[in-house]
Amino acid sequence: MEQTVDRDSDAVGSMPETNTVSYAKRSAVLSAFDRFASRVTRWAGSPVAFALALLSILVWGLTGRYFRYSENWQLVVNTGTTIITFLMVFMIQQSQNKDSIALHLKLNELLAATKQASNRMIGIEDLDEQDLREVADFYVRLAARAKNGGKGKETHSIDEEGMPTDRDRVPMPTLVNASAAGAGVR
Repeated sequence: MEQTVDRDSDAVGSMPETNTVSYAKRSAVLSAFDRFASRVTRWAGSPVAFALALLSILVWGLTGRYFRYSENWQLVVNTGTTIITFLMVFMIQQSQNKDSIALHLKLNELLAATKQASNRMIGIEDLDEQDLREVADFYVRLAARAKNGGKGKETHSIDEEGMPTDRDRVPMPTLVNASAAGAGVR
């Protein structure tokens, strides 16, 4: 039994992909950072944090006269805001990564539980940009087909054309119905 290692998800500080076993593994350091980042981002988005930031700027502005609006006085606020912004980028990104992974897992569950949905869409977020554009093109054509198809309800799936990652396949056929053909919709 051959085991493959996903080197991208093993990188220090990287978020594991949602469709890998490594996502289920827990690290004490990553768990602690995750809890810390969640608390910081929740607090940073609170009215109290905004009021404290506003108060800090007001106090800084009022002290300018006392410090004769010197370069050092300006440097204090520039340095402080730069450091806070720099650190908050990492806190917010951690929370965003976690939210994104949770959303993908929820969508994967809905796809897996829906009979008409293609299970091939599970983990699609790991495709490259060109492959995602090809999948999006399928749905654009499907929307045009539905718009021109009248009131009848039809169900369609990406399985009708195949995923862009099916490199062995013949080129994806174009979805065209009779009324769309005259309008140039492919």
